[in-house]
Amino acid sequence: MMRTILIAMASILLVFAVIVQPDAAFKASLQGLTIWWNIVFPGLLPFLVVLEIISAYGLSRALGVMLQPVTSRLLKLPGDSGLALAAGWMSGFPAGAETAARLVRAGRLTPSQGNRLLALAHMPNPVFMMVVFSAGFLHRPELGLLLAAAVWLSGLLTAALQAAFRRRRLSEPAQEAETTKSADAAQMAKTAAHRPGIKGSLWRRAAAAMEEGRKEDGRSFGQLLGESVSSSVQKLLVIGGLMIFASVVIKLLSLLAGQPDGWLAYVLPLVMESHLGAYAAAVTPLHGAPEAMPLAVAAAALSWSGISGILQAGQAVGGTELRLLPFALSKLLHAAFAFVITLLLWKPALALIRLASGASGASSPAMIGQHHSQLPLLLPQPLAASDMPVIWGYTVTGALLLAGACLVFGLLLLPARWKKRV
Repeated sequence: MMRTILIAMASILLVFAVIVQPDAAFKASLQGLTIWWNIVFPGLLPFLVVLEIISAYGLSRALGVMLQPVTSRLLKLPGDSGLALAAGWMSGFPAGAETAARLVRAGRLTPSQGNRLLALAHMPNPVFMMVVFSAGFLHRPELGLLLAAAVWLSGLLTAALQAAFRRRRLSEPAQEAETTKSADAAQMAKTAAHRPGIKGSLWRRAAAAMEEGRKEDGRSFGQLLGESVSSSVQKLLVIGGLMIFASVVIKLLSLLAGQPDGWLAYVLPLVMESHLGAYAAAVTPLHGAPEAMPLAVAAAALSWSGISGILQAGQAVGGTELRLLPFALSKLLHAAFAFVITLLLWKPALALIRLASGASGASSPAMIGQHHSQLPLLLPQPLAASDMPVIWGYTVTGALLLAGACLVFGLLLLPARWKKRV
């Protein structure tokens, strides 16, 4: 009851603030729309379509099987958890949260296991990190891999520490380990019933899972392509709506605090919405800060996922026993680790980049954030897709690389499928 009253009062205050400050609200809304339409939308759409297609062909199931050794041995989670990891790490949030909630509802995970899996599967979209942020926001596409590596490594570190901590607790219920073993055994028995003889290598089980996923989907390529485009656009519309709404809230709170262009305008995007937080980290000059600071701040913002990302996960896990408070605390720890790991990896990664470029006159990382240093945050900027032609080249290249990786993965699975048929 109290929460409903507080939400209603906050909504009324927000409407009143928009009425009092219509010009600021409109400019903030326009800025959120500009960032989304000119950078996020064209950068993410091709990859989301490709990911929808390869998921329908069973690749996510195959990856889930391939991740079973990691989830069972390192993270102490049932093998089915790999499916949630594959969905979350490939598609970004809230895909991982939706899959984790589905596993809990099906009884394949206990609520305790689901809470740990939820934090690890709730990851930012890899394409946003490696293409949209690095090429579109920073204009430094070579730094995208460093950002993604820091976010992923910190997520694994957080999950491993949580698993180790739970093993050391004396109050750990003994039945959880039994649940993990029984869930794995049940899943293996179920799969073996459908696919006799798959108890061999991991590759054969992955091939069987991939084939089963494709048969369950059953859509023709034409239907799959159309529905993939429709689903991807719908996801991007949700992201755009959250960005616009968060832009307005950030601007109004900054005006209310009397700091329209101060430190609050920099911190609030990091807390509220991960895409805007990454944009703020890229365009806001930090005088006297280390060279790696914008990238480290962006890694923390994306690992945290923002209040909007937390709420999306909360909507996905509704009706289950999964709790948002432990999840939010795990994401805060994830953000702290991502910040530190980015700073630690900065110099080694920079040396590798310079070695790979082979040119001593390569652009310096000190230029990060300086190309936008004169642009105020959350004000309408005359951005257009033509102003950033580099993003298109890396979008097409990245899509081709992703398609090539899927082709190689499929070729590796062919021997297992051939042996099974023979």
